[in-house]
Amino acid sequence: MVYPRYPDTFWSFRYALKFVSKKSVFPPLGLLTVASLLPKGWNKKVVDLNVRNLKDEDILWADYVFVSAMMVQEKSAKEIIDRVKILGKTVVAGGPAFTTGFDRFENVDYFVLNEAEITLPLFLKDLEEGNLKKIYTSTERPDITKTPIPSWNLINFKDYLTMPVQYSRGCPYNCEFCDIIIMNGRIPRTKTKEQMINEFQILYDLGWRDSVFVVDDNFIGNKENVKKLLPYLVRWQKKHKYPFKLFTEASVNLSDDKELMKLMSMANFNKVFLGIETPNPESLRECDKMLNVNKDLVESVKTIQRNGMQVMGGFIVGFDNDNETIFDSQIKFIQQIGVATAMVGLLTAMPQTRLWHRLKKEGRLVKRSTGENTDGSLNFIPKMGKEKLINGYKQIIKTIYNNKNYYKRVWTFIKNYKPTVKSKIRIADIGSFLKSIWFIGILSKARFYYWKLLIKTGIIKPKAFSIAVELAIEGSHYEKVARRVLSVN
Repeated sequence: MVYPRYPDTFWSFRYALKFVSKKSVFPPLGLLTVASLLPKGWNKKVVDLNVRNLKDEDILWADYVFVSAMMVQEKSAKEIIDRVKILGKTVVAGGPAFTTGFDRFENVDYFVLNEAEITLPLFLKDLEEGNLKKIYTSTERPDITKTPIPSWNLINFKDYLTMPVQYSRGCPYNCEFCDIIIMNGRIPRTKTKEQMINEFQILYDLGWRDSVFVVDDNFIGNKENVKKLLPYLVRWQKKHKYPFKLFTEASVNLSDDKELMKLMSMANFNKVFLGIETPNPESLRECDKMLNVNKDLVESVKTIQRNGMQVMGGFIVGFDNDNETIFDSQIKFIQQIGVATAMVGLLTAMPQTRLWHRLKKEGRLVKRSTGENTDGSLNFIPKMGKEKLINGYKQIIKTIYNNKNYYKRVWTFIKNYKPTVKSKIRIADIGSFLKSIWFIGILSKARFYYWKLLIKTGIIKPKAFSIAVELAIEGSHYEKVARRVLSVN
């Protein structure tokens, strides 16, 4: 089972990993889950190219090579597939990149698409009967209460910064640009509370004592079930002395629910990613992000911050209703709300989304998306003009990730932040701090802002000191990613 290499992206944190002595942010949860769906008698290995190289011996050892990838990993996936076929082995492929674009991959013997709980058993049955088909696909949504525990024994925990778990699939909203509902549907399906506590317990028993990413498309998509889970998770965390710092993805309406924010905070969620998108209400209406319309987005973010969670935000420029004023508006908005981790991307038409179909009908699609909306590339003809949009986008990146503005934003967040996270200082944290002193506090051009932030935080908000260090480290990564974006012609 092979997981392709990620390019250097906003979320790869490649430049920050040296501070924490890790090789990758998180392991391939999908492949590890598929491994548990395969027959118990099979011998299995996982090779994650983000932590080690794929050797010819690995390929020759296997009868079948399973490859899973997201769109952004397409280049690496194709290289893997070609190597496997040269060595005469069978390739089985699945995952998002193949589900919406299997026709782009030559040399794959069998495609197992959509959700593996449905399509993988069909493949295995035909394999046993010697009657394999080229493509296995289904629109059926599986009951994820029957999804097995990932095969954690196939990876080395020491390679990774964070462990991923999944509570739900699907999102109740239907944003025009989003491909979540294509992959996982609009009706959020959740695991049981007992199932989730068991998953956390297994990670604990295996010795994990660090961050856990609840990888849901929208963790609060089914609020009723989430509120049933969280009290159990709060008790489990307290009983085990808060071994995990949790983070997840949610929608902005989290800020409307005091009970939910309190429960998440008590369960030790310290970060949440929100699709904020834009301060332009007409663009929000255009993309059907109606839950963000007529909402004070500034106050929504600050409310969540005051409830002990750092807000990471997704922002987009390039909507038809955006004009040249959007660039300054986004900069001012992002600085005002104090979202340090601000992923600003160009609007991208992902395959088979409503946006993709609309732009195709209008004759405005020019190429397939790379799956990466922060690389400065466009795959459609924007209303404001390509050159104007890309130049404006670069101006946003250049501005918000220069040292002065980034650290100003971090301080805006820390001033408003009310930490409730139960965190312990570990030897590894001390090591990361010492590395940050050397690489940022001494060698970096950001050293003045770094020391100013740490001194102010230590005096005024000492409970947020570890987060200040963490954001300084992340800032060194964002600065390099921004530099790469600005260099693209």
